[in-house]
Amino acid sequence: MDIGATAVSDTQRRVLVAVKRHGEVTADELATTLGISASGARQHLGALRAAGLVEADKVRGQPGRPVDRYRATVRTEPLFETTDGDFSIELLGDIEAEDPDIVDRVFERRRRRQVDTARKSVVGRPIREQVDIVTQLLDAEGYLADHEQLDDQHFRINLRNCPIWTVANRFRQACSAELDLLRELIPDATVQRVTHKTAGAHTCAYDITVVR
Repeated sequence: MDIGATAVSDTQRRVLVAVKRHGEVTADELATTLGISASGARQHLGALRAAGLVEADKVRGQPGRPVDRYRATVRTEPLFETTDGDFSIELLGDIEAEDPDIVDRVFERRRRRQVDTARKSVVGRPIREQVDIVTQLLDAEGYLADHEQLDDQHFRINLRNCPIWTVANRFRQACSAELDLLRELIPDATVQRVTHKTAGAHTCAYDITVVR
């Protein structure tokens, strides 16, 4: 099955969303998530793999045959963008040519708008609730976000998708603004980016450590 670089079927999109949310997933795990047969999951994964939208590693060291664990490739990122990436790149490039400082201010303005939208929801909340609210905000914006609690004082937010991938690849101010956003919305914790999609990782992950 030939899958174009800019279009997938509704079913294929569901499969890709599930793969991205898992981070890494086996065919059996995907089948359980989607409520389909394992053979059907393998068929979808095989087609997506042939198109370069997923890749797999064999996991050994367990009883039985080695198991393929699938993850989405960077080729999926443009499929989940929420903006017109080509137009945004062209427009920001024109702005940068006129005055590079304006590009910084554009991303700062976007960050401030996000902060203003979310601030009332997080102010005064315990850190655990702040992390949950911020994760929901990012998920609603297309980041396929989830979070985990690593211990009493330590959380991690995982962004499985980048809805502004084309822009972020060209203008790293987008990534800096994302980190600043998290730091401002969760002020009683230190926030550090520990994995980064533009550096080759499959997830942008942020570690959040409560300040004692």
